[in-house]
Amino acid sequence: MLFDYDTLKIIWWVLIGVLLIGFALTNGTDMAVSVLSLRVGKNQSERGAILSTIAPHWDGNQVWLITAGGAIFAAWPEIYSAAFSGLYWAMLLLLFTIWMRPLAFDYRSQIKSERWQKGWDIALLVGSLVPMLICGVAFGNLLEGLPFWQDADLRWHYEGSFLTALLPLLNPFALLCGLTSVFMLLTQGALWIGMRTEKPLCERAVRIAPYFSLVSLALFLICGLWAYSFDALSLVSRAPEGSFNLITGKSVQSVPHGLFENYLTHPITLLVPVIACLGIVLGAIEAKRGHIAKAFIENAVGVAFIIITPATALFPFLMPSSKDPASSLTLWDATSSQLTLTVMMFAVIIFVPLALGYTIFAYHRMWGRAGKDEHSEY
Repeated sequence: MLFDYDTLKIIWWVLIGVLLIGFALTNGTDMAVSVLSLRVGKNQSERGAILSTIAPHWDGNQVWLITAGGAIFAAWPEIYSAAFSGLYWAMLLLLFTIWMRPLAFDYRSQIKSERWQKGWDIALLVGSLVPMLICGVAFGNLLEGLPFWQDADLRWHYEGSFLTALLPLLNPFALLCGLTSVFMLLTQGALWIGMRTEKPLCERAVRIAPYFSLVSLALFLICGLWAYSFDALSLVSRAPEGSFNLITGKSVQSVPHGLFENYLTHPITLLVPVIACLGIVLGAIEAKRGHIAKAFIENAVGVAFIIITPATALFPFLMPSSKDPASSLTLWDATSSQLTLTVMMFAVIIFVPLALGYTIFAYHRMWGRAGKDEHSEY
């Protein structure tokens, strides 16, 4: 084998994290641009110009979501088993709203009517804003723990029915995490519009970008302070070799301020939230100075490390249980076989460079600024 089993598990934890960050920085930026087109664009011509900056790429960027979903299914199958027991409606809501985006892009320009186009603009707004919010809400609920457990027959259960299980997910802390997600992506979207459009569109977008970034920073810090009050889980020991059930065979305990345990045990990890804050602050400063490309890169670094921050806090937990701590899914017991992870590694080594190369080529070939009188088909 290329790597030992434990090393493969960690590698795939990193790779799936990279895929989720890629989804946020590409598809998340597209969604933010869609939302901001109604705020920055004052008429249909200007909105069409803004949407034309993402039209060549948005469908290709969906691959990040599809790839991340497929990788999670293959690498962490138990996550799917447990999640679909209670998060079915939340996942359907995410998918249904995302499906509104291709419809809006395809049908918006079919009829040259203000009412028709405005209606599809609103559909695009909903299909973009809701997924941005739900992704942040999902992270918030993972930090709090979800009410699921595994019984003696290895079946997964979730507290509440499909409908009654959805509302508790929209709790105040999770919604605050959702708003953090929305504002950090709106900053990326505003800076993207600033790079890809001409005056006056770029000026309007860049003007609001620093305010979005400072709001996202404030929300991120509030989330951290709030999370400090949580009692979170700590893995005492993994299940012994040869255990009938590796999941419930482990030893887990609840620890006060447990989400900060990794940061206190390994102080080097404190660089993660520090870099996140620095990226956001420096991005706001550069945007204020009019250095849009620098601001975009620095804010992207901030967004990436905001996503890494809760992942570092949870490690090695992937899906903590608030109902039965022993049923929590960790990196060590929710992972596919060593052979599966190894085969997937070879696929990554071959195909990821090809996909990245094509993406860079496509962005390079289609780069340029859009004016309000161009790309009327959008």
